Amino acid sequence: MSRRRWLGLTGLLLFLALVTAAATAWQWLVVDLPALDRLTENLAVPSTRLLARDGRLLFEIIDPAGVHHTTVPLAEIPLAVQQATIATEDASFYYNPGVDVVGILRALWINLGGGEVLAGGSTITQQVARNMLLDPQERAERSLARKLRESILAWRLSRTYTKDEILALYLNQTYYGHLAYGVEAAARTFFGKSVRDLDLAESALLAGLPQAPSLYDPLLYPDAAKERQAVVLDLMVRQNYLTAEEARLARAESLQWSTVAFPIEAPHFVFYVWNLLERRYGPDVLYSGLTVQTTLDLDLTRQAQQIARRRLAELADRGGPPANATGAALAALDPRTGQILAMLGSPDYFSAEISGAVNLALAPRQPGSAIKPLTYAAAFSPEFCEGGRGDCPWTPASMILDVRTAFVTKEGFSYVPQNYDRAYHGPVSARAALAGSLNLPAVVTLDHVGVPTLLSLAGRMGLTTLTDAERFDLSLTLGGGEVRLLDLVGAFGVFANGGRRVEPLAILKVETAQGDVIEQWRPPAGERVLDERVAYLISDILSDNNARAATFGFNSVLQIGRPAAVKTGTTTDYRDNWTVGYTPELVAGVWVGNANNTPMVNLSGVSGAGPIWHDFMRTALAGKPEAPFVRPPGLVSAVVCVPSGLLPSDICPRTRSELFLDGTVPIQRDSLYQRFRLDARTGGLATAATPAQFVIERVFLVLPAAAQEWARQNGLPQPPTEVVIPETGTPAALQIISPDANTVYQLSPRLPLEDQRIPLRVVAAVPLRSVTYYLDEAVFETVTEAPFEAWWALAPGSHALRAEARLANGQAAASETIQFSVLP
Repeated sequence: MSRRRWLGLTGLLLFLALVTAAATAWQWLVVDLPALDRLTENLAVPSTRLLARDGRLLFEIIDPAGVHHTTVPLAEIPLAVQQATIATEDASFYYNPGVDVVGILRALWINLGGGEVLAGGSTITQQVARNMLLDPQERAERSLARKLRESILAWRLSRTYTKDEILALYLNQTYYGHLAYGVEAAARTFFGKSVRDLDLAESALLAGLPQAPSLYDPLLYPDAAKERQAVVLDLMVRQNYLTAEEARLARAESLQWSTVAFPIEAPHFVFYVWNLLERRYGPDVLYSGLTVQTTLDLDLTRQAQQIARRRLAELADRGGPPANATGAALAALDPRTGQILAMLGSPDYFSAEISGAVNLALAPRQPGSAIKPLTYAAAFSPEFCEGGRGDCPWTPASMILDVRTAFVTKEGFSYVPQNYDRAYHGPVSARAALAGSLNLPAVVTLDHVGVPTLLSLAGRMGLTTLTDAERFDLSLTLGGGEVRLLDLVGAFGVFANGGRRVEPLAILKVETAQGDVIEQWRPPAGERVLDERVAYLISDILSDNNARAATFGFNSVLQIGRPAAVKTGTTTDYRDNWTVGYTPELVAGVWVGNANNTPMVNLSGVSGAGPIWHDFMRTALAGKPEAPFVRPPGLVSAVVCVPSGLLPSDICPRTRSELFLDGTVPIQRDSLYQRFRLDARTGGLATAATPAQFVIERVFLVLPAAAQEWARQNGLPQPPTEVVIPETGTPAALQIISPDANTVYQLSPRLPLEDQRIPLRVVAAVPLRSVTYYLDEAVFETVTEAPFEAWWALAPGSHALRAEARLANGQAAASETIQFSVLP
């Protein structure tokens, strides 16, 4: 064969190969592409039914028309909505040919590498083509073919329709979440108004939703929605649609959530379930005729709403100033299965005045003291004793000193916790401290176990929001970290379920329109996250009415006529109050406050959330047999001396029985109660020269040095002279109690400098003769009379203070040096 014929034949074969490839590509990408006149044919037609656990209908999505879908001309959609959408989804919308060439090349590169096409970057026109022309199955694909077919359709759309027509299609058909198709439905769903009436802040928030409607749903996750809004506003500034100041003002605007009324049962729960389904299956599958059987007890949820409304009305009409409490949320589940039996996100879903559509059962809020049981559970757990920490684990009998104590924060500042009643109670047991919700002992306990330990246990027990360890310090045990009500109820369910955690569950079964079961609940075994003995100790303490009586009284609303463990919580500014409690078969939590975060007026957890919890628990358990908490093996009872929690000595006047993990019963005898021989004539210590007829014996309670000041202030009888301190067996070291270490003072320009003074004070467990204060290593003052106090006028700068004392017995004592500072 000649060279010319060979080249000709090769050229012909190459031509035929190219024609074949082109024909194949045409067949693959173009031949069966839908016609543009089918733009509305593939719109989803909702038909999913959500049922209560007994099969009653909660909500049926039949048609997106009416309140869920209304077409609005582009001219009536605010420019802010249009610009926010373009800046977020497709900044070059008015200039590009309808396709993202870079995105297509990226898809080709990923496909050549054998990967799945995950990269986004679709233009607005491509999104219209995908959502309105491709069928649901193809829409869900992440392939090169789908990306190329979508791009061809987008190119055709841009040749057929104007940019304004395409933008109008996008805004009227895009899914914004919460069953809202189109921007008009979204405006009415989230703000209870027409899109025509949206301002800049509202427009920016809506524009950020389509990228991930289930993640940014503002009625379920308002914080995430606000963060997304900030991103949209920044993009608008970048595209010169806004100034930086306009964006700042929009970010600062407080949004009022609302929605238009429509027939629905348990709406907060329905949309919670819908959100779960969206994340699990994607929105397209949800509109294929599913039947979803949920865990909800509809009657119980209705009763929860009635109780919440009635109790909030009583608070509004109470004598004195109104409580200013408009919101309440409730979550209840079976701790053995995790099934959510009741969920209330607000007293009225459709009330714009209280932002009722926001599900406050899912909103992160500060729990106050309601998180304390987790702190004590960590302290009682042997597993957290690694690292050689002494006195570990603690027991319910462990003595905690509830006295004024200054802690140093991780920022280096002084932190002095206060109890709710603004008083200190001296030596208390861990049982009394937890049952009575004392703040300072809880901080002492967390200081003992460590913040990382509490965060670890909280995460295992299901608290999903305490993940940023750098944010938290010792105030965490007083509610210094936000949690979700549903999560906290689930965590308390661990105590009720003997230390096993079961994930809160909302869905029992999902069936397709053809009757195929695609999801079916199976009874869980539960994950062991806490020693069952520790779980029982917490339940025993939280159900101990005698132990909490000093704080709540014997006949509080925490009593429900059967054994129930319960804990309240109140934030210091009265923005949140909580009551969470359980029996072995039901755990329920109530939050009371305001959706807009305004403070209530003198309303605590026991008086705000407590009555709702009380009524709900009695209603839910009515007619059911009483179920006690079952004591697991490995626990023993022992008699201890009060308040030390040690074995009684022969002179211990007060004892009580306490529960212990096997192996943790104390072996040391109490030494706080000490016997002294006194001279009846003088009241002082008897000596060898004291006549026998004048020698009397008396027992005194000798507290550790840190509690001596409290003992004197509260009139606790003190021995007349030198005392051997049980902690060390030697006279107590001198301790500076004012100022607190690392305190930062600020001079005021409104007061004369000579009036801005602080006291210098010390404490010791034995009588003093004199105290000398050294400020910045120079003698400041020597004091020879009780209360051995000196006053110092504030001077700017960093300062060091120490003290030396002469004790009544002639011995010397010295304090450690503390640092503090004064700002000018």
